[in-house]
Amino acid sequence: CACHNQDHLLVVSGSAEVLAPREKIITKRKAMPEITISDKYARLQALVSRAEGLAPIDMAVVHPCDRESLKGALLAAEAKLIEPILIGPEQRIRGVAAENDLDLKAYRIVNCRHSHESAAMAVTLIRSGDAEALMKGSLHTDELMAEVISGSSGLRTGRRISHVFLMDVPTYPRPIMITDAAVNIAPTLMEKVDIVQNAIDLAHIIGTAEPKVAILSAVETVSDKIQSTLDAAALCKMADRGQIKGGLVDGPLAFDNAVSLVAAKTKGIVSAVAGRADILVVPDLESGNMIAKQLEYLANALSAGIILGARVPIVLTSRADTAETRLASCVIAALVAHATRARESTA
Repeated sequence: CACHNQDHLLVVSGSAEVLAPREKIITKRKAMPEITISDKYARLQALVSRAEGLAPIDMAVVHPCDRESLKGALLAAEAKLIEPILIGPEQRIRGVAAENDLDLKAYRIVNCRHSHESAAMAVTLIRSGDAEALMKGSLHTDELMAEVISGSSGLRTGRRISHVFLMDVPTYPRPIMITDAAVNIAPTLMEKVDIVQNAIDLAHIIGTAEPKVAILSAVETVSDKIQSTLDAAALCKMADRGQIKGGLVDGPLAFDNAVSLVAAKTKGIVSAVAGRADILVVPDLESGNMIAKQLEYLANALSAGIILGARVPIVLTSRADTAETRLASCVIAALVAHATRARESTA
């Protein structure tokens, strides 16, 4: 026997032995409950296993002055993903460790007076080659990013810096990326080109050879009254002309069309991307942030957040995120750092 879901994907298969009844049996049809099996820990371990066999990377952990940011860094160290350099007020960091029974004996601490100084020191360590990745602790994103994008940081490249959430949603058959939900507030068309390319490059690193990219809007048709539909149409043509490389790009697509084959079919959308998206490119930060937070808090999604387009990967999560989310983000940072090493060694 075989069971398929609403997208006609096989979810259960097997065989059953049936004994025919000796007399006719009639029962009323019963409404069966919907069942979703979600093992977040198993999904986290599956993600961590992607970096198995890779050497730990030196990561500057900026101002880890609360339980979750410090524990996340130590979990990543225990998983042999990173060698953390803890940067911030040493007494506060040691106080947090003592309160939460965390052992810091094996880790280097760089004492700084406050969060702004911690961010500046982290960038200095990257510039000197003492670290090859950054991780945001309990400071505000603006403080860290001000140092990263500074003209003197040495972290800028020719590519626009952007953020990607990689999310494992129990009700979706594959990991899905959302970009940009944390850095670029209202990106222009040309800024979206880099945002899309950054996400495609990350998809290649995690093993998706030709990611399907859905450019999101509220509707799936082009309208001169909705700027995001015009941007989507332009991005698709730019992909056709080779200005965006390495993925299948389609849009505008509404969220339902991007992730549901049934919704796409119902609306008559014929597309290699619709219903199968690997990457969701949102119109602006507000819409993207809401989608990502809804998936995390209402759909029990496992999420990882990373900034791309800089010289090194930057783990960027919300201050409210758990240690496990930070661990998941370190997996992605490790994969990106090793891919960067490999690319530079062959350049």
